[in-house]
Amino acid sequence: MLTAGPAVTWIKVEKPTIDLVGVVLGSFRLAGVLLVVAFALGVVIGITLILSRRRPLSPPLDEVSLHLDR
Repeated sequence: MLTAGPAVTWIKVEKPTIDLVGVVLGSFRLAGVLLVVAFALGVVIGITLILSRRRPLSPPLDEVSLHLDR
């Protein structure tokens, strides 16, 4: 008995191209976002450090005395 071989379907696909302008603009956008995030984190950490150092520290306890009169 004769059997037909499997049917082959051909699909035409366009040759891939790279969008160089899109790649460059995307990298600039990513660098800008990272710049803003780093700046915001630096401001928050800087303000936190400034405020924590402005608070007066409690006087250190004398190593010999237990300071029971306080």
